[in-house]
Amino acid sequence: MGDEFEAAIGTATRQLVAHWRALAAREVPVTPPCEPGSVLTALPSAPPEQAESLEELLADTWKVIVPGLTHWQHPAFLGYFPTNNSPASVLAEYVTAGLGVQGMMWSTSPAATELEQVVTDWLAQALGLPEVFHHSGGRGGGVIQDSASSAVLVATAAALQRASQGRWRTAGTEGRYRMYCTERAHSCVPKGSRLSGLGEPQLIATVPGTGRMDPDALSARIDADRAAGFVPAIVVATVGTTDICAVDPVPDIGQLCRRENVWLHVDAAYAGSATLCPEYRHLIDGIDLADSYAVNAHKWMRTGTPCDVMWTSDRAALTDAMSISPSYLRNPATDSGHVVDFRDWQVPLGRPMRALKLWYVMRAHGVQGLRDAIRHDIRLAAELASLITAEPGFHLEVHELGLVVFRRDTDDDTRDLLSRLQTDPTLLCTPTSVNGRPAVRAAFGSPYVDADTLHYVWKRIRTHGQCLENPAASLS
Repeated sequence: MGDEFEAAIGTATRQLVAHWRALAAREVPVTPPCEPGSVLTALPSAPPEQAESLEELLADTWKVIVPGLTHWQHPAFLGYFPTNNSPASVLAEYVTAGLGVQGMMWSTSPAATELEQVVTDWLAQALGLPEVFHHSGGRGGGVIQDSASSAVLVATAAALQRASQGRWRTAGTEGRYRMYCTERAHSCVPKGSRLSGLGEPQLIATVPGTGRMDPDALSARIDADRAAGFVPAIVVATVGTTDICAVDPVPDIGQLCRRENVWLHVDAAYAGSATLCPEYRHLIDGIDLADSYAVNAHKWMRTGTPCDVMWTSDRAALTDAMSISPSYLRNPATDSGHVVDFRDWQVPLGRPMRALKLWYVMRAHGVQGLRDAIRHDIRLAAELASLITAEPGFHLEVHELGLVVFRRDTDDDTRDLLSRLQTDPTLLCTPTSVNGRPAVRAAFGSPYVDADTLHYVWKRIRTHGQCLENPAASLS
């Protein structure tokens, strides 16, 4: 088995490197030319009775699976927000999978736990987060979750624990507690509210034309809820909304939450990475007032998914809410209170060694290398924004960090452009809306995107727009 595995790993490495080179050269499409069900019909309907070789598995992977993928690392992938990767991240995933450890508690893999403490403190320093979020700082600390969705859910549990003094799970308390966010908050926020038993979150108005939460509207809503007998538990503010990269006013919201004793969770899944660069630290002004904070390293830090890093300034509230300790999970190290058991910081019990990936990436690139990559993407976004501004029939709506949002003259023209772009396999943009009007969003972040790709993408977009006016126009 060892010889076969060694040979297969060599083959897989060559295939991946060739794939990365093909992506960088734009030799493959962004989206697959397949119809619904094409992969289903290409795969056997029953499992194999006899063992197959690893080489056969790899061959079928590249024959059947890879051609049916949307390539998120492609330089012309400008949809959603980026999901980065890098050779260092892939190497760490390989080593992590090979070691196969279970890091649910310090005692089940001490190095896995302590590495995670160190690497989340490293990243907190690099992002300019206050000392209270560091493991070494006392009350707080960081943990690697699988996603911003899990971070919201865990933060909500901690908020309910604190707001109810531990009684939120008792009968008769259903429907008493409240979550607050804007309609621009990520979909994981209302999902977290539902899963926590709060029902739908209370939607707070935004300041007209900005997409930013209105602190006065939040204050009024909290006052009204208290008067009606509800308990305000958590506010979720966003630094970099998915649609237009709006940044909620964290300093004002944070002061209000402190005054009202309401947990503040700040979701900076995308934009938080930008604060690796000192010139963007203003995006998290007031973060010292937050109770929890989350950034997706897998979005803009060359780290493969999943890798959401969540910090809290009050780990006791978090672990009080999440900890369940049957006899089979107790041991002298845990009982001593001198170690961290990350099982109490997340929803599942089991967890892989999550920190190795981020540790490899931070060492392989250095903080400066990660800063350079972010600044590179922001420069490309600025150039696209200037091209759009100069083009008749196109209108720039938003340019924030690596995100550019634009539209055509009319809503119908914008919808038609979106329709054409969504059938073009050579690039990928995604739809959004600005002030109720349809728009196109393009987010830079692929590890392979460069100026040549930018001008190629812009030529395609502009030509699609010309085809709307002149169907005889060519995309070639």
